Amino acid sequence: MTRTTGGRPIDERVDALEAARAAATDGAAHGTAATGDGLLELVAMVGRLRGPGGCPWDADQTHESLVQYLVEECWELIDAIESGSREEMIEELGDVLYQVLFHADLAAHTPGEDYDIDDVARHMTAKMVARHPHVFGDREAETAADVVAFWDDLKASEKPHRTSVLDGVPQGMPALALAQKLLGKAEKVGVTREATDAASAPTTEAELGDTLIALVASARAQGLDAERALRGAIRSLQEDVRDAEA
Repeated sequence: MTRTTGGRPIDERVDALEAARAAATDGAAHGTAATGDGLLELVAMVGRLRGPGGCPWDADQTHESLVQYLVEECWELIDAIESGSREEMIEELGDVLYQVLFHADLAAHTPGEDYDIDDVARHMTAKMVARHPHVFGDREAETAADVVAFWDDLKASEKPHRTSVLDGVPQGMPALALAQKLLGKAEKVGVTREATDAASAPTTEAELGDTLIALVASARAQGLDAERALRGAIRSLQEDVRDAEA
């Protein structure tokens, strides 16, 4: 019997992983990919800070205590992407990367967790190989739309314990981003919400932004909480989705 993982024979997955490593090595040799030296230096530095004789603050942190910093760094990276310079992008990407390395080093020295940054990286490599059978396997995809079309099937095979389209959606997302994501999920089970009349709907992101600001201003003037109102509508949408799935 052939053993499989992620819907593909293990031998094929190993070959694909070797191909990915070879591609990365070849890219580095031709100057088209990073060598990883800087990353290794940062990994070592994190270990030094959290190790004996290092920083007491770093040594005292937990996964939970670091959450606020991870959230802040992600938002700062978003700001840099939307309006920052090359220097700001480098800095903010580094801050997010540091959070990943910090959590991994913490886990490597926490009894019962016992994983490190190599485990995290290898898991992601295997995950991306599984998600790209059109690159590492024999599945065909000519366009980005083709790829998106079969990603849901791949994700379902990776996480068979998820029984609802809502499973895995982070409820802590900002309400507007959460609403947009859930609307897409809801459509998959036939649940929709009526859109604004096309004749009066914004046609550009700038117009949409102005419309949203105006709605929030109107809510504020009437003493209404726009965030709470949207989260209430989101809960209603989720209830409709679960009813449709029942």
